[in-house]
Amino acid sequence: MAAKAVVFHAAILAATFVGAPAVAQTNDPNLSQKQIDCLSRTTAAGADCDKDGGGQSGAGNAVGGAVFLPSLIVDLFPNSPARPTPAPTQPAPPKSPTSTAAPAPPPSGPVTSPTGLNVVAPPRAVSGEFVPDEVLVTVAGDAGAVQQIATTFGLQVRSQRQSRLLGTTLVRYGIPDGRPVGVVLAQLAADGRTQRREPNHIYSLQQAAGIVNYAFERIALDSKQASGENVRVAVIDTGIDGTNPALKGVIADQFDAMPNVPIKKRDHGTSVDGLIAGVGALEGIAPGAKIYHARAFEGGKSSMDVILSALDWAAEQDVRIINMSFVGPKNDLLGTACRNARALGMVLVAAAGNNGPKAPYGYPAAFDGVIAVTATDAKDGLMTQANRGAYVFLSAPGVEMVAPSGTGSDVVTGTSFAAAIVSGAIANLIHAAPDRSADEIEKALAATAKDLGPKGRDNDFGYGLLDIKAAGAAKK
Repeated sequence: MAAKAVVFHAAILAATFVGAPAVAQTNDPNLSQKQIDCLSRTTAAGADCDKDGGGQSGAGNAVGGAVFLPSLIVDLFPNSPARPTPAPTQPAPPKSPTSTAAPAPPPSGPVTSPTGLNVVAPPRAVSGEFVPDEVLVTVAGDAGAVQQIATTFGLQVRSQRQSRLLGTTLVRYGIPDGRPVGVVLAQLAADGRTQRREPNHIYSLQQAAGIVNYAFERIALDSKQASGENVRVAVIDTGIDGTNPALKGVIADQFDAMPNVPIKKRDHGTSVDGLIAGVGALEGIAPGAKIYHARAFEGGKSSMDVILSALDWAAEQDVRIINMSFVGPKNDLLGTACRNARALGMVLVAAAGNNGPKAPYGYPAAFDGVIAVTATDAKDGLMTQANRGAYVFLSAPGVEMVAPSGTGSDVVTGTSFAAAIVSGAIANLIHAAPDRSADEIEKALAATAKDLGPKGRDNDFGYGLLDIKAAGAAKK
């Protein structure tokens, strides 16, 4: 009997990552400049700060070098039934890859925050989980402009690269002095060379705890006729177990978007790849498809910078489908990358989320042009912990299915795996009709889905259960 699937809903990053600086931080837009200075310990009036804290109660003060989480990171899914108690000290998120198009040298000395910086917009109250001492910025200009911005705003250039999908230079700036992310974003808006400014948000894989793969029957696909032969599918996920027999000959290429973080878990990515294109006893929905696998998660977590790196790599592989079985907050950079990938003709498939009916919309699934997939069981019932919302596009099997894993095989449940079923099904459509466009595929899936909820599209099942036979027969 396979072991139960690992639950990837840890709300805070694993302790294997290096700790971030212990500095007080808040994203409260109502703080005065003196209060922000006191929290950042940049004011010379240290005694005054010590008397009244320099800020409002609950703003998050550093005591004995400790930083308290409630003032640092907003829980992405406050209604999640498995919400953990915050730890008393700040855990660190995974570090983004340091490969760059024009690497910047590390700071030669301490970086100090300049005085008199303009805040041209109200400091943002940043929602969702994010790296507390970093911002992502697209910059118009060369490496010199990137460094000038860093010097002007007291930041560190931690990485920079030319992004294909964003069409510009993406820079990951570090905030060495503890200024809140929302304040730094507002300050950077004063420089016209900064085009987009976003937090480095954290995203989570969508696997739920979880018994035979009933997906073929439920989506009306004959397993003997199923084929995704030579269709190129990108998967952005954890590391994989390349020795698993189900993946023999399946992986066309791999990319590690976080090479400095050791691989400890391989289950989720192995299951997703296997459900799409597995061979042998655990045959996937699209046998013969070629998987281009980008490792971008560890401990169930990743950052926006890492994910964007993986997306750029996927776009360079000339893939037809990108599977994104993860969820996080809305981020304009991710939205732009998805929109541009779709414009290049790629079909984007994403997990709707496993965080319950009251959870906020999950991204990238909720972006226009992304097929948001929810999970159903062997009787077409909705997975209880699935997200709900107008963005849900399609339903597919994703509850208690057998899939390959890092330990051989396992029973898996989650919208992650429903997304994999849809990606495999779309590979079948493309194999049968290679000239079908992403728009035509999306319309066919919507028009032929089996209605499961209220008549028409609804917030629980979307258009309904995937019917690949009907979608294949639909006219363009």
